[in-house]
Amino acid sequence: MTPTNRRETLIEFPCQFPIKAMGLASADFDALVVELILRHVDKINEGAVKTKTSSSGKYTSVTVTFEALNQAQLDNVYRELTGHERILTTL
Repeated sequence: MTPTNRRETLIEFPCQFPIKAMGLASADFDALVVELILRHVDKINEGAVKTKTSSSGKYTSVTVTFEALNQAQLDNVYRELTGHERILTTL
C-alpha cells in the first residue's frame, strides 16, 4: 500500500475568511477584536467588520472577514482571540 497525499487543510489559500468573536457588550469590543486580528493580518477592508448585540444586550458578536494567506496565520489569529480574557468564544 502506498501512502496517500494528505493536505493539512481543506481551505484553499489565499481566501476571504470570516472569523467571529463573542464577548460581553461594551463600546470598544469591536475595536478590541480588530486590534487583535491586525496583529496577524496586514489589513482589514472597509465594511469587513459586522457587529451584532444579543437580544438581551448583554453580549456582542463581531465578525471580521479578512484575506487569510495560510493555515499558520489562521491558527495565530485564533490563538490571539481565544487567549484574550474579554473574548468568551471564537468561531
